[in-house]
Amino acid sequence: MEDLKKMNRNLTAFEWAVLKATLAIPFGETRSYQWIANRIRRPKAVRAVGQALRRNPYPLIIPCHRVIRSDGKHGGYAGRMDGRKTKLLSLEKDIAQQIKNTKMKKN
Repeated sequence: MEDLKKMNRNLTAFEWAVLKATLAIPFGETRSYQWIANRIRRPKAVRAVGQALRRNPYPLIIPCHRVIRSDGKHGGYAGRMDGRKTKLLSLEKDIAQQIKNTKMKKN
């Protein structure tokens, strides 16, 4: 994470904390903005968490699409409400299920 900080110094310490917490969300799963806020010990900063995720400069590495609203609705992705987040989550859940159902072959 320190190398990433050097690469993009435009993010605040709060934003880096949000991105680091987001990395803890397992593949194929989701967590709420509130979960992130609680994890970084800023439980009242739910909206700020959303704004920090919107500024994520590494969306292919830091999976901000896995963060959803507390009511289960997906919300926006990259500042847009065009359904991309829903599609990404659906695809990821399908892949995770396929991986879970695939039995490893013994050598």
